[in-house]
Amino acid sequence: MIKIGVIGAGGNTVSAHIPKLIEQNDVEIIAVANRTIESGNKVAKKFNIKHVYDDWQEVIMNEDVDAVCIGTWPYMHASITLEALESGKHVLTEARMAMNSEEAEIMFNVSKNYPELITQIVPAPHTLPYDSAIKNWVSNEMGDLLLFDVKSSTGEFIDYDRAMHWRENRDLSGNNIMHMGIFYEAGMRWLGTASSVMAVSNVNVKKRLLPDTGFISEISIPDHLEAIGEMNIGGNFHLSHSTVLGGAKKIEIYIYGTNSTLRISEDPESTIPQSYNTVMLKLEVLNKNSKKWKILRPRKSEIGRWRVEEEFIQAIKGNEKISHTTFSDGVKYMQFTDALKISSETNSKIYLPLSK
Repeated sequence: MIKIGVIGAGGNTVSAHIPKLIEQNDVEIIAVANRTIESGNKVAKKFNIKHVYDDWQEVIMNEDVDAVCIGTWPYMHASITLEALESGKHVLTEARMAMNSEEAEIMFNVSKNYPELITQIVPAPHTLPYDSAIKNWVSNEMGDLLLFDVKSSTGEFIDYDRAMHWRENRDLSGNNIMHMGIFYEAGMRWLGTASSVMAVSNVNVKKRLLPDTGFISEISIPDHLEAIGEMNIGGNFHLSHSTVLGGAKKIEIYIYGTNSTLRISEDPESTIPQSYNTVMLKLEVLNKNSKKWKILRPRKSEIGRWRVEEEFIQAIKGNEKISHTTFSDGVKYMQFTDALKISSETNSKIYLPLSK
């Protein structure tokens, strides 16, 4: 029996990680620590969890716990991960991996000291049903990459009155910027990593109300970002992420190749089977010798799904290796995140990987 302790029981943890871990054979969740003992008790009652703690370190000190599921915001990921590994616990942690690439590299380097322990980051889930089809198109139809163009937005006008979201709070989220890391992680699966970054960013709403305290706090995380750069496989990228562009499309991605272009957009009428936190998308292809866009429909065998908890448990049992998402991949997207910040602050081109 694999016994799991939960640290941080937020939305994803309660709706996905806990129930989906319980579904696995030979798995039991025996401990939980949340932001308050009251909220921890509610989670424990709902899922019949034996131990409730008001200090996350008590979860790790419980000798019966074999693995921890970290559902906190990024500001705690590194501390909990390091202590868990040093206590002989497997680690499943929410994304983003850490506050910055320095923390991520420490987590990765320490994990290498414990090769018998499984480490996994919850993956960017939006494109899971389509990833294999996109990778096959890249390999077989794209030709050479010319431009990877990503635009993501909430599509909303500025709301000056709403409270601060945790993603806007640098004390909780670190250098992570909106949903940028999610889309870069997906792009890494299809095309690999960037080799350089140049970025500009704006903070259009500079102060918001902290929901927990009622105090006004300054915001330094951008709400609009534009970045260009080069890809390691050749070609360029352009990323645009925003929470302030009223009427903008939420997802508009183009991959331009020498032989073919792929367009990815939201499609509420998609019939592709979805799973937890995936997005209904349309894939369209325009080939070099064609004048008409054609639907690229993933074959049944290509359609991916959310299997985070299953993969984690199977890896602990020695039945498979982690693919979504490794600590190594986490370091890569955290370095990209830091490069965006450095570039926008210094108005300079930043090369990747970041030098140590």
